[in-house]
Amino acid sequence: MSTVRLRLRDWPVYRVGLTGGIASGKSTVAGMFAALGIPVIDTDVIARQVVAPGTGGLTAVVNAFGPDVLLPDGSLDRRRLRDLAFATADSRRRLEAILHPLIAVEMETRSAGAGGPYQVLVVPLLIESGLNARVDRVLVVDCSESVQQTRLMVRDGETVAGVDRLLAAQLDRATRLQGADDVLVNSGTRDELRERVQALHNRYLQFAADPKQGA
Repeated sequence: MSTVRLRLRDWPVYRVGLTGGIASGKSTVAGMFAALGIPVIDTDVIARQVVAPGTGGLTAVVNAFGPDVLLPDGSLDRRRLRDLAFATADSRRRLEAILHPLIAVEMETRSAGAGGPYQVLVVPLLIESGLNARVDRVLVVDCSESVQQTRLMVRDGETVAGVDRLLAAQLDRATRLQGADDVLVNSGTRDELRERVQALHNRYLQFAADPKQGA
C-alpha cells in the first residue's frame, strides 16, 4: 500500500482493488474470494444497475449517444453502446464521465455496509479511473493478450477486428502491471488459480489486521 493511500485512508475495512484486462478472469477470481466468505463489490454489476430503465444514468447515456442505444423494451442495448463508446477515445471518455461518478458513489455506499475482515472491490478501470487511491492494495489478474483474444471470441462472439478494438482501448498491460501490488497469473487450471487465491486470502487477512504490513 502506497504512502498516499495510507494518508487518504478513510474507510473502516481493508480493501483490495481487483482489476485486470478484459477477459482476464476477474469474475472468476472474485467468485473464489466470495467463496471464502469475503464481501465482493463488483462495479460491473453496479454499472448495469445505474443505467437500468428509469434511472438518471440511462437518461444521460441516451442524451449522449442517442436513442439507438435502447432496445425495444426501453432497456440499454449494451452491445450497441459498447460499439459506439469504443469507436473513438472521445466517445469512450464521454461514457466514462457519465458512469464513473455514479459507480463510485454506489461502490462506497455498498462498501460501507458490507463489513467483512476485508473486502474485494472489482473495478475493471481501477487504475485508469484513479480509484486505486480508494483501496489499500491493488490486485491485477493477468493473462496474455492471445488468451484474452481467444476468450473474447469464444465467450462474446467477437470478431478479430472487434477484439483488436477492445484491447487497443484498454490500458496497456505493462502499465497495468506497474500499478499492481500483487499479480495473479490466470493461465493455468482452475485448481491452480484457486490455490493462488487462497494464498492471497491468507496474506490479506494478515494485512487487514495491520494495514501497515501491506505498505
